[in-house]
Amino acid sequence: MTNDVSSRLALTVGPVLYHWPRATLMQFYADLADSPADTVVLGEAVCARRRELRLDDWLAIGRELAAAGKDVVLVAQTLIESEADLRLIERQGEQHEFAVEAGDASALQLLAGRVPLVLGPHLNIYSRAALVEHADLGAQRWAAPVELALDAIGLVNPPNDPVRTPQGEAIATEAWVFGRMPLAFSARCFTARHHHLAKDDCGYRCLADPDGLALASTEGQPFLVLNGTQTQSATVQNLIGEGAALRAAGVSRLRLSPCAQGFSQVLADFEAVMNGGASEQGRASITADSRAAAWTAQGVPGPFSNGYARRLPGMVWSNA
Repeated sequence: MTNDVSSRLALTVGPVLYHWPRATLMQFYADLADSPADTVVLGEAVCARRRELRLDDWLAIGRELAAAGKDVVLVAQTLIESEADLRLIERQGEQHEFAVEAGDASALQLLAGRVPLVLGPHLNIYSRAALVEHADLGAQRWAAPVELALDAIGLVNPPNDPVRTPQGEAIATEAWVFGRMPLAFSARCFTARHHHLAKDDCGYRCLADPDGLALASTEGQPFLVLNGTQTQSATVQNLIGEGAALRAAGVSRLRLSPCAQGFSQVLADFEAVMNGGASEQGRASITADSRAAAWTAQGVPGPFSNGYARRLPGMVWSNA
């Protein structure tokens, strides 16, 4: 890994975190086949009740994306609540086509040594020692927790002295550069509770919220977003202006979390800015501020934030 601005920053499309209808999901992934995305993470990470697509469906989509030249990763559910959840992870470990992203220790125990591993952003890896321990399980890639500042990411996995696998390969670092940030998972479904419904009889009400259910504070300010069993930030992390800092931290992969509208333009703009898909003058004009109005017009949620990346409160937007 070098800090050369010409080195490519691979674009990873994270799993769809919301409950979208089957037809919407199928079209979304069909469109990604012709996108600048290098890697696509497939599967349900949030709620075991969301089963618009089954594992065989995800594998079929993965094969189509792989045929289109994409690197495909399956995602394990983040919060494991039942024997059925464990059995699904077992099945993911039994397939031999794609790497699997682990979201908690249960998945690590079931998957280590069976499939190539990706360390998801929900794992508590905040030090080099922790990353070394996880690398020994066979992990190839690390997605840093969203609240880690970019300089802290560089301390965990330094670009000039990266953590290595037992085979001597450097662990790649991925940073969350776009999307509402996951803050917590719970066994309780807050979307169902909002609608005065039981979790096991929720009526799949989250289908009505393709970008989650936004909550405001008593002062009317954006506060949190409910997404079933997941709580997200109200702000959308947007690090399109942080290319130099990302490279300096040793980041080689950028994770973009899907939103319901305008995501293809977001992906194209990140490619243009980060990887020279535009002229120097064009890259200078595609800043976070300049794109905000254009993205909003296409339905991309906001407001934006970059505080965590800069060691500031997570909700903050800073141009300093």
